[in-house]
Amino acid sequence: MTPDILTALATFAFVTVITPGPNNLMLLASGTNFGFARTIPHMLGVGLGFPLMVVCVGVGVMQIFDLWPVSYTILKVLSVAYLLYLAWKIAHAAPPKDASVQVRPLTFLQSAAFQWVNPKGWSMALSAITLYATGRDLAAVLWVGGVYVLVAVVSTTSWTVLGQQIRHLLKSEARLRAFNWVMAGLVIATLIPVLWPA
Repeated sequence: MTPDILTALATFAFVTVITPGPNNLMLLASGTNFGFARTIPHMLGVGLGFPLMVVCVGVGVMQIFDLWPVSYTILKVLSVAYLLYLAWKIAHAAPPKDASVQVRPLTFLQSAAFQWVNPKGWSMALSAITLYATGRDLAAVLWVGGVYVLVAVVSTTSWTVLGQQIRHLLKSEARLRAFNWVMAGLVIATLIPVLWPA
């Protein structure tokens, strides 16, 4: 991969991962409700789970959709159901002092598995492979995955720290609950392009 293509890939990856989407909104909410340290497994699940998905897409997982078109519909239904479940969890997250008793942040495996039903993630993975690993050779696919690992460090950390800082503004239980409901609503809003494509 040439330096010019690598720079373009890094820019593309950074822009796609730093912009709001289900992962970032959930990290923001988790940072607010549980703090940075307890959100680390969630961050790692996103930061490693998504690049793994990109690599799998690059080495041919998309052929499943070509061979079995109904699998795309199944993925869409699972995506909607799981995002609605996560929105419910965010809306009903407990205040920080009660979080360890009532609700837990996403684990590494939960957030890594979420990448496979994340509509924005699929769009990003397909675009990245199509644009920067056109020949689907393993080296190019691994470059794309590796770049996503690096930019994910910046993105997951930024959104979690932002959530942790917002936590200081939401000292009352009512404010925190309002914040959680707004975050849940925004996560649900990310389904609009999936349910009603342009």
